[in-house]
Amino acid sequence: MKIIDKVALVLIIIGAINWGLIGFFKFDLVAAIFGQMSALSRIIYALVGISGLWGIKLLFED
Repeated sequence: MKIIDKVALVLIIIGAINWGLIGFFKFDLVAAIFGQMSALSRIIYALVGISGLWGIKLLFED
């Protein structure tokens, strides 16, 4: 597994945990740490989204 794949996987896991917290407890961890829709939290959300797209590629690798 390449380094970029590992980074993407970590970000996908962070995103999944954050969505789980939102779904179960209505608690947004990223917003709590970095601020509600601050520039940094928007960057985190964007990176998680890009990682999700990268994860699609991981499904089709041998």
